[in-house]
This record gives sequence, C-alpha cells and structure tokens, in this order.
Amino acid sequence: MAYTKSDNYDEATTKAIAEHVKAILELLGEDVEREGLIKTPERVAKAAQFLTQGYSQNGVEIIKQAIFDEEYKQMVIVKDIEMYSLCEHHMLPFLGKAHVAYIPNGKITGLSKIARVVETFARRLQVQERLTVQIRDCIQEALQPLGVAVVIEATHTCMQIRGVQKSNAVTTTSAFSGIFLSDQRTRNEFLDLIK
Repeated sequence: MAYTKSDNYDEATTKAIAEHVKAILELLGEDVEREGLIKTPERVAKAAQFLTQGYSQNGVEIIKQAIFDEEYKQMVIVKDIEMYSLCEHHMLPFLGKAHVAYIPNGKITGLSKIARVVETFARRLQVQERLTVQIRDCIQEALQPLGVAVVIEATHTCMQIRGVQKSNAVTTTSAFSGIFLSDQRTRNEFLDLIK
C-alpha cells in the first residue's frame, strides 16, 4: 500500500510499532510521559511506515503504467533525482542523488516513472550497492531497452554521526546493462552528461 500525504497509516501497525518504540525509549532511560515524548512513539511509527513504503510497491508495475511506442533510439537521462533511504545496518538515513539513463528499443516511459522507481527501491531498508542494481534491473525488465545505466552518489549518516565520523565522505555506486556495458563510448557519454 502506498502512503499518501494524508497519512493513511494502518492503525494496528502504527500502534504495534509505537509500543516497541516506547519500550526502546524506556530502555534508553527516557521518561516517556514527559511532554516532549508523549507522542514520539506514534510519530516514529508513522515515519517508519512512510520510510519503508517501498516494500508494498512494484517498480515494474509503476513503469508499465506509462509505456509508449516510440522509435527514439538515443539516450534518455533523468539526472539529479533526489534520493533518501535507510541503511539496513543502523537504520540511519543515507541521501543523495541518482542518475538514470536508458536507450529505448521501441518503448519509452514517462519521465516521472523513472523517479518513482528510484523512490520505490529507496523506501526500503537498503545498502546503496543493492539499491543501484535494483533500479537498473527494474528498468531493464520493464522496458527491455538496449541498455540501462544507474549512478548513485550519497552520503551516509551512519558514517557521519557515529563510527568513523567522516562528514564529507560521498559513496558512488554504478550499475550498467546492455550497450552501457559493451560500448565504452556510450558509457563515457553518460558519465560525461551527469557530471
């Protein structure tokens, strides 16, 4: 189920998550009855459901909602797609931008669908490497293009605010299929265009 801006959350799920959040806060030594924390468990429960709504979404089906016959055979790039996800190791955010390209093979999709696919897979507990590949594979499966290229650049708060505490580190991952793998010139054109 996709959540809308009206916050239509499943009440039973929200209540169950909130009870666990309340227990965690108590284990951390907090007074869950103090004014600032009274509604925190419910807020965290709703935020968790929103941030993981991608589990109930299907990227291939999203693309299939807007597939059009078109003989365009040049590169289609949607770059600088804002991306927010949760690291599955610490459940802390990582955020950045995704650059996605494909070369049509008789079919194109609405440009917003590319951004929706990025969001669908980002709204799950993730590692950046898997996220990059899932986006590539989804577009490849849905459109059967001549090739797909995905590059993600992100900062990971688990590296910034805990552990190694390196606030300027940026992680870049890439995944290619089809002509982007077999033709260096095509891959380089994509990489030049996203700079």
